[in-house]
Amino acid sequence: MMANQLLVSFLALMLFSGTTKNTTTVAASDQICGRWQNEDKNLIVQIFRESNEFKAKIVWFNNGEGEESMNRRTDIHNPNPALRNRKIIGINVLEDLEYDPQSQSWEDGIIYDASNGRQWSSSAKMNKDGSLKVKGYWKYKFIGKSITFRRVQ
Repeated sequence: MMANQLLVSFLALMLFSGTTKNTTTVAASDQICGRWQNEDKNLIVQIFRESNEFKAKIVWFNNGEGEESMNRRTDIHNPNPALRNRKIIGINVLEDLEYDPQSQSWEDGIIYDASNGRQWSSSAKMNKDGSLKVKGYWKYKFIGKSITFRRVQ
């Protein structure tokens, strides 16, 4: 009888601790969600979760030509001619990021640079100060460029 109670208690503890860990992992992974502005303050992206992936779309940018230009600007550098007429506002510039709880970072993503139509591998990590460091790279992380974003409301 005592052994059965211990077994039930142990299983309940394992089940509870597993649930707690999953909840913590989900909460940690979703830290990236929200609106983020780059350091130059000329770009705001909205990062969101879609299934197990995280994506980002452009919601605002300032190219120095005013609001009207922002609403007219299209993806003219896209290597796919069929996509060159789509507006820059609303396009996904970051896709396929997946949260890695071991490194507490988002990995294996693709970042799109609309200024030249190129795609790069990408990763993201939250800094201690709450900023977000997004890295675009080719094959190896040390061959790349990082952009730091600050959360905006």
